[in-house]
Order: sequence, then structure tokens, then C-alpha cells
Amino acid sequence: MTILITGFESFGKVMDNPSQRIVEHLANQKRPNLITQILPVDYVRATDKLIPLIEKHKPDAILLLGVAQMRKEISLERIAVNINDASIPDNEGNLKQGQQIVPDAPVGYWSTLPLEVMYDSISSAEIPVKYSNHAGAYLCNHVMYRALHYLAMTRKADIPCGFIHVPDVTAVPLKQQIQVIELCLQVLKKETV
Repeated sequence: MTILITGFESFGKVMDNPSQRIVEHLANQKRPNLITQILPVDYVRATDKLIPLIEKHKPDAILLLGVAQMRKEISLERIAVNINDASIPDNEGNLKQGQQIVPDAPVGYWSTLPLEVMYDSISSAEIPVKYSNHAGAYLCNHVMYRALHYLAMTRKADIPCGFIHVPDVTAVPLKQQIQVIELCLQVLKKETV
């Protein structure tokens, strides 16, 4: 089974993005069938990297990661909404406020990850975890929406795909964050047939 996992580079005041560190850790292990990619914090280039990866590798599951610095727990995102509405620009200086990600497309997409099983697995490891009802309106939501929209438009909506926000390492240490993603990868391997 092939899994695509992405994280984001540093941006704004986030000088050390734990999602990047998690993905780099996994990349260094050189696991077969695990495709890793750090996405730029750039609306255009993030999509330009993500969609070709899906097209090339045809993953059986897609796990997108990002940081939500102010949160104190792992956040399993339920919904991506069709809006870019940020208070800060991307790393190229583009500030998007109140703009649809894809014109004339659905207002939102549900995550297709096995969130309940992931939640139980993380909770059983005694790591703080919560559901979140949407992935914000910045780059994290943007790539989640783009990935789910691409899968819907190419009739591949049955591929598990979704987003997990990790907090700052002061709330949940990096070692535990890596453990969480390992647990989620195990869940994907068991649940995706």
C-alpha cells in the first residue's frame, strides 16, 4: 500500500514547523511505499506540488499535516471548506481573504480518513487528541480542499484523504507527535483495503 504524507515548511512566526520535522523523520527512514513531501507555504506552489504527486504515485491514502501553534492537542480535521481567508500572507506575500479556492465547486468536503479509529488509537496511547470541525482558512485548509476536490473530480473519492494539525512541540513533544503519525499510518494500513 502506498501512502502520501506531506508537511509544511516554516512560515510567519513559525520558525520550526513540527509537521516538517515529522515528514523529514519519515523520509529519512526511506520506507518503501511511503511518499513524503514538504509543501511550500504558497497557495500556488503547494497545489502545484501536491496534485502531480497524487497523479504520479496514485497513493492508496493521503495524509496531510500542518501545525496549529495555539492548539494544545492533536487535531483531526473533519472538513475542508472552499475558502481562503487568512490574516497573514503566504511565504510569497500573497494575502487571500474571502476568496473561493475553486470557483463554482462544493462549499466543503468531508475528510475520508478513518478518523474515529485514528482518534481511538491516539487516545489509547494517552496523547491529547480532539476532533476539529474544519482546517481553518489558510494553507492547511487550502491543500486539504485541493486534494479532496481533485479526488472527487477524478472519481477517486474512495481514497482515504484528510488533514491532521499538530500543535507546537511545547504542547506535545515531537517524539509523541511522531508516535501519533506512526499510529495513524498503522490505522491506514489496517483500514484501507
